[in-house]
Amino acid sequence: MRLPPHAPGLRIGLFGGTFNPAHDGHRMASLTALRRLQLDRVWWLVTPGNPLKDNARLPPIESRIAFSRQVADHARIHVTGIEAKLRTRYTADTLRALQLRCPGVQFVWLMGSDNLQNFHRWNEWRAIARMMPIAVIDRPGSTHHAVASPAANWLSRYRMSESQGAALPGAKPPAWIFLHGRRSDLSSTMLRELAEKD
Repeated sequence: MRLPPHAPGLRIGLFGGTFNPAHDGHRMASLTALRRLQLDRVWWLVTPGNPLKDNARLPPIESRIAFSRQVADHARIHVTGIEAKLRTRYTADTLRALQLRCPGVQFVWLMGSDNLQNFHRWNEWRAIARMMPIAVIDRPGSTHHAVASPAANWLSRYRMSESQGAALPGAKPPAWIFLHGRRSDLSSTMLRELAEKD
């Protein structure tokens, strides 16, 4: 499994998750980031498993990648399972490995506001914030909880305004932005629950 195409100077958003399953909310967040941050690409990093969740019933990574590619359906969104090849368990380790393998690329970590809510529970979350800029994309039902979270409180002094989106990929971390825009009510949890009822 090889890394998607990249070159020094490119601005690439990294969007990690189990994508179980991928849905239009992931695509919408990616398109928002591409446009507002003036990114060249977004990589969906389909993880073998989330350390904070029970992965016992997680479908094989190959099937999640294949379905994610169908959902993404965009020339500038690349779906990769590189984390399995890197054998990294935690996001911080994955990001270090990518920075080492892709010198000169301006990476931005992308996450939904629902993830910012629990970001302080992530392994080495402060290290992630010091590693690369972060863009938080608003998700229904988590806006206020996210900005009141312990991680958002710690990050507050490094927050950039939405109007500075194009400057975020080149900003010295810690730096982050909260992007508002079109939102999808879809969630992977909701889609799994609906599938189980069928």
